[in-house]
Amino acid sequence: MSQMTPRERIQTFFRKEPVDTMPCFSGMGMVTIQAIEQMGIRFAQVHATAEYLAKSAMITAEMFGFDSVVIPYDMCTVPEALGCGASLYEDAEGILYPTVPNKWPSMDDIEIPKDFLSKGRMPVVDEAFRILLSQANGKFAVGGWVLGPFTMAGQIIELDLLLKGVRKERDKVVSFLDKMTDLVIEVAKHYQKLGVDYMNIREMGSGTDLLSPKMWKDLIQPNLVKIFEAIESPKILHICGSTDLIIEMMNECGADALSVDQKNNVAESRKKLGNDVLILGNFDPFGTLAKMGSSEVEGVIKKCIDDGVDAVWPGCDIWPDVKKENVEAYVKAVRQYGKAPSPAVGRI
Repeated sequence: MSQMTPRERIQTFFRKEPVDTMPCFSGMGMVTIQAIEQMGIRFAQVHATAEYLAKSAMITAEMFGFDSVVIPYDMCTVPEALGCGASLYEDAEGILYPTVPNKWPSMDDIEIPKDFLSKGRMPVVDEAFRILLSQANGKFAVGGWVLGPFTMAGQIIELDLLLKGVRKERDKVVSFLDKMTDLVIEVAKHYQKLGVDYMNIREMGSGTDLLSPKMWKDLIQPNLVKIFEAIESPKILHICGSTDLIIEMMNECGADALSVDQKNNVAESRKKLGNDVLILGNFDPFGTLAKMGSSEVEGVIKKCIDDGVDAVWPGCDIWPDVKKENVEAYVKAVRQYGKAPSPAVGRI
């Protein structure tokens, strides 16, 4: 059996052509504290420079044998570029992600600078992508992501304003989400133009824990359809939380693959969608990699594969303060149990 490079493996995987083994990768942040410590910096510093972003992603992938590198790690880059600012906590010890300090007070205050891609840390992320695309040199696939319109909206205005507006000012909410959709498309296209190997749209906060299936169909799905019609493949739709009731509608949005977290019943989703749809998921990254004993990890990963995923993905970003032996067990289990074909992807 010929062995593919990680990048070849992931590119072939998204075409649903046979691969040598299941790829071990993600569409969310995968940086670990072990990489940060090797660099001799604090975690809070990693978001500030292109060199730190790129190097931490590469070291993590090399250390654990991942097939991809994924940046950025925080959700504030676009809101920061729109004028909301970002608190980086660069002097903080421990793991502290950037936050948005100044949200817009209302939907009436929308101001999207035409040149937002050149503001804040957006150029830092761009340069980090260029470094990764150059240094990975085909060894690793390079993944990018951007928040979906609803989740992005929750980063720049208070979410309760949006939810209350659905009932009281529906037209205003629809118009606001239209603008967020155009924003997401612009960012995703920009990263694809830079050369990323796949793009993940993270409409994280739209699961049925928060929105009813009817509201999802009316408010979320049309914007996702517009996004996936506008951007190139490979393109993934990721949603956190409860998605069993909307998984079929998710599949209608036009993504090449669907990513779900541990709340999704993947075995049932596979029955609903059939064997031709790429399903990615669905283990709890914090509970599995930071809290469990390493001997328990294999069972979690094996269950994901037995339930019918085509690639084992964490349900969200890997929490950086993982146990090294747990990540090693995760990768080992994917390699061991991923030798057999998955429902949508064969093996060579």
